[in-house]
Amino acid sequence: MVSDTQMKLETAPFDPRFPNQNQTRYCYQSYVDFHRCRKIKGEQYDPCNYFKKVYRSMCPNAWVEKWDTQIDEGRFPGRI
Repeated sequence: MVSDTQMKLETAPFDPRFPNQNQTRYCYQSYVDFHRCRKIKGEQYDPCNYFKKVYRSMCPNAWVEKWDTQIDEGRFPGRI
């Protein structure tokens, strides 16, 4: 049983779109998919959190912080 102070850690599941060991695209695409999902479905749409869980598992924190800053400043290079 997991208490409120403990966090259950899981890795992202296999995605056949990204079969190689280099998971950089999987990380980036999951980040973009999360933000697209929230933009289309709204922030309260819970299934979008699947993509968040994947990118939080796959992406280095420094990348996520950089991308979040770019989104806030309106200069993120991806199409969301």
